[in-house]
Amino acid sequence: MSRGPMETLDRASVTPDRGLEGDCRGPVPAGKKGNRQITVIEAESWAAAIQDLGGAGGLVWSDRRANLLVSGVRLPREAGKVIAIGKSLRIEVRCECDPCSRMDALREGLRAALTPDWRGGICGRVISEGDIALGDEVRIEE
Repeated sequence: MSRGPMETLDRASVTPDRGLEGDCRGPVPAGKKGNRQITVIEAESWAAAIQDLGGAGGLVWSDRRANLLVSGVRLPREAGKVIAIGKSLRIEVRCECDPCSRMDALREGLRAALTPDWRGGICGRVISEGDIALGDEVRIEE
């Protein structure tokens, strides 16, 4: 549910119809494009934002409320690029995931720290389904 507690999973199913299984924002309503169906953030971007604030102060990446955390790969900074995860999941980058005022409610300055260079992550649309698990390979397809 919107604004509900976050749940961290080691594996999940992701489909074009439902998005991330169990996520309230996954299903795309009729007449909508699904630009914000799934969100992905880089561990490195989260760490840089936290470092800019002088340390975590109890914050963890899921406080950003992104669906997926990836590491070791730089996410595209432009719409239309495709992120591949695991054997078959494909996510089309639709836009930057702009941090909202809720970030400053967690910690003053977090919104600004997540703003440069798409640190807040990407919003995407699922274009092919896949079952993913912690440790799956993440690739950027051209």
